[in-house]
Amino acid sequence: MTLHLTECLNPVLNNSNYKSMQLEASWQNHLANVFKQPFMANLKNFLIKEKKSGYTIFPPGKLIFNALNITGFDDVKVVILGQDPYHNDFQAHGLAFSVPDNIKPPPSLVNIYKELYTDLNTNGDNNFKIPKHGNLTKWAEQGVLLLNTVLTVRAHEAFSHHNQGWELFTNSIIKILNDERENLVFVLWGSPAKAKMQLIDSKKHLILTAAHPSPLSAYRGFFGCKHFSKINQYLIAHQKKPIDWQV
Repeated sequence: MTLHLTECLNPVLNNSNYKSMQLEASWQNHLANVFKQPFMANLKNFLIKEKKSGYTIFPPGKLIFNALNITGFDDVKVVILGQDPYHNDFQAHGLAFSVPDNIKPPPSLVNIYKELYTDLNTNGDNNFKIPKHGNLTKWAEQGVLLLNTVLTVRAHEAFSHHNQGWELFTNSIIKILNDERENLVFVLWGSPAKAKMQLIDSKKHLILTAAHPSPLSAYRGFFGCKHFSKINQYLIAHQKKPIDWQV
């Protein structure tokens, strides 16, 4: 049986997108108890209030759990943490740092591509070509959980759904992965992501930290971090298939 979000956040007004939202079966099994926690009821009430106040919420309801639905619990190899969804029209589709096809890659993703190019092409092989699109679904399909710490946002107002319950939900995801899986790679860019280090056992998993890829901070330690090659080296060392970063 598939868990419907409306079992926990029901009703998020009369919006068919929200009513059709579902959670992938393996995550349902691991998160069923989390959905019963009081903070989820508080989150439901907050989202209801937002909708009644006339605010548009991104991403569309059916895509809020896109990261979990594409990357099942047992398939996770890498966790890349973002902050909250892109807040401009048509950008957010439930994957951290990613945008749908035909949407211009945002500045942070442009910098991620720059670092990928430098990192993976250091031997002159030119194996990575900078994409013209920003859709990272291919990463998610290979086991890269592209998880924002906050899963919704008010249109055109960054971080507007901060401290409403989503952080507790995504903290639970990190804790469950930490406790029940081994040899994962957690990628923490920027101070909010680095704060999650306390949830992760560095003896069981690889933790990679750097500045955020935003243009405001990328030159303070993101460029040159070589995280993408380090991820694949770790995966190979633990008998896991490396990530094909080309999208």
